[in-house]
Amino acid sequence: MQTDIDPRSLIGRKAYDRDGHKIGTVDEVYLDDATGVPEWAAVRTGLFSRDAFVPLAPSTYRNETLHVPYERALIKGAPDFGVGRHLSPDQEVQLYHHYQLDLPEPAAPETPPRRPDRDFGHVAGHDNPSPSGD
Repeated sequence: MQTDIDPRSLIGRKAYDRDGHKIGTVDEVYLDDATGVPEWAAVRTGLFSRDAFVPLAPSTYRNETLHVPYERALIKGAPDFGVGRHLSPDQEVQLYHHYQLDLPEPAAPETPPRRPDRDFGHVAGHDNPSPSGD
C-alpha cells in the first residue's frame, strides 16, 4: 500500500475486492508493532456482520477507497479476532497464512555493544595454581 497515506484517513472509507465488489467499510487500521507501518485493516462486511481483516501491503488506496486484491469470499472467510484489541503475533501468522502471504522477516536483534576485555591476567601469587587447589 502507499506509505504516504495517513492510516486515520482510511477509517470510514469503502473497501472493494479485486473484482470491484464492495466488501464494506474500514473500521480500524492496525500498525506493525516494530515499524509503525499500517499492516492490516478491519473491514465491516455488513450492518450485522463482523469485521474481516485485510492486508494493506498488497492493497491500494485510490479515489478515497481501499482496493484489496482478493476475492470477497476469501476476505469474508478470514479469521475473526474481533476489533479494538491488539493482534497477537500468532493471530498475524494466521492472517498471513489465510491470504497466502510470505511472513515478514523477523527483525534482527540488536547486538549488545562489545565490552572491553576485563581479563587482566592471573592474580599475583596464583600464577601456577596447584591441581589440589592449595
